[in-house]
Amino acid sequence: MQNTVQKSTSVGTLEKIFKLKENNTNVKTEVLAGVTTFMTIAYILVVNPTILGQAGMDKGAVFTATAIASAIGCLVMGLLANYPIILAPSMGINAFFTYTVVLGMGYTWQFALCAMFIEGIIFILLTVTNVREKIIECMPDVLKHAITAGIGLFITFIGFVNAGIIKQGGAIISLGDIKSSTVLLAVAGLIIASALLIRKVNGAFLIAIIITSAIGMALSIVPMPQGVVDVPPSIQPVFMKVFEVQKAQIFSLDMIVVVLTLLFVNMFDSIGFLLGIADRANLIDEDGNMPGVKKALLAESLSTTVSSLLGTSTLATTVESGSGIAVGGRTGLTAVITAVLFFVSLFFAPLFTSIPAQATSPVLILVGFMMASSILKINFEDFTDAIPAFLTFIIMPLAYSVADGIMFGIISYTILKLLSNKKEDVGLSLIVLTIVFILKFALL
Repeated sequence: MQNTVQKSTSVGTLEKIFKLKENNTNVKTEVLAGVTTFMTIAYILVVNPTILGQAGMDKGAVFTATAIASAIGCLVMGLLANYPIILAPSMGINAFFTYTVVLGMGYTWQFALCAMFIEGIIFILLTVTNVREKIIECMPDVLKHAITAGIGLFITFIGFVNAGIIKQGGAIISLGDIKSSTVLLAVAGLIIASALLIRKVNGAFLIAIIITSAIGMALSIVPMPQGVVDVPPSIQPVFMKVFEVQKAQIFSLDMIVVVLTLLFVNMFDSIGFLLGIADRANLIDEDGNMPGVKKALLAESLSTTVSSLLGTSTLATTVESGSGIAVGGRTGLTAVITAVLFFVSLFFAPLFTSIPAQATSPVLILVGFMMASSILKINFEDFTDAIPAFLTFIIMPLAYSVADGIMFGIISYTILKLLSNKKEDVGLSLIVLTIVFILKFALL
């Protein structure tokens, strides 16, 4: 009897904090969504240290920093904004960190972390002054739908590449080795996930990830976990190293260029992902706005700053959030569950990091398919809407950049509307953004 009362009290507390009934969800669904999301994003615990390790950073320390920073980011997003959206190191930014700033420009990884710390401070200022919120509000509905569809195509493309179904080759890309065991495992995972989804099985994506991983390990296609429990590596080698940069470097032209580039890419990547995922989760109201979006942006801004202090690359809204939303996640409880699992992963690293890409890639492909349905909301009869929308959603996967897709979409939308004497569709904010984007392409 006492256990029943305690359980009822706990559910009531969660209901009060996350407004579950108001968002047409329950604790069971949110927990499942959180676990599914974590299983889909767990690869970042391996990939991020590998990429940043090439910049000279201690891989073990980066692993710990990645897990802690992601946990904090998800926790802040869930509790502050009550959105089922998670934060983790951005795959584009960590590559820019290593291959451009460190290996390309010759700067230290401490310099790169410092640039990301400065960017985080600027992000916070832009958020509290409502600049980022205004950018989202001035975005035309047709471009919001195009962004959702574009991210869907982008996610699908990432899924195909991670699975090995698509690879670099031929003129630009080509079909991977379909006969290889790893690709066949990914195809099998895609079939399993699709079948479960079609049959409307609860937790279809999570079940598919577990089954595909088990098949791969049983057939020795992917390695078995090397143990289960382990002590987390020390974070000391990378912790608070943003301050180990000379003043001359902080105020250099290169620092300005790096910070501005990070600012552009991260700002419009994050806005794009936030809009796309929010649209999928029905978090956008009938007026095309996101209630509480400022809190979500603030959560992301704070997490960006914290991640650089901890010793990892910038956090951002991730495409993998869509996997939890696809199984019913609708509140911040989904993000909080993911946060808890990031903390737990510190001690179960061998187990969590053994999840193969072949098991998570099919989920990304199907989440992309579900998001791409937003194309149906675009009016292709009006070319001044359709052409910018098309450029938005096609450039994202082809340029491997959400930010570039958004910028091309806004520039073309503004120009075509003005040339067609549809000035009423273009506000001053959109014109200012268009000029800024043109200058960005011209100068950076």
